[in-house]
Amino acid sequence: MSSDVAVQHDIEGRMFYVDDPAGRAYLAYLDLGKQTIDIYRTFVPDELRGRGLAALLAAQALSFAEEQGYKVIPSCSYVARYMERRND
Repeated sequence: MSSDVAVQHDIEGRMFYVDDPAGRAYLAYLDLGKQTIDIYRTFVPDELRGRGLAALLAAQALSFAEEQGYKVIPSCSYVARYMERRND
């Protein structure tokens, strides 16, 4: 994945995203309170798949969670697998 891709964080909308002329790739989460977030959806349009955007979004979201001291519940299957691979 190219390092020139800018991941945006919409705190009010509770999502990390990358906008591209081909569409928006995003990772959505819920703030459950008590320093816990639930990452429940990652989406990458067909035209943008294979570029590492889902991994980039997951990395940014997990970095944010760690910096803020949040526990992460990975309801999204992609993020659950990403976290497993990261801990191997």
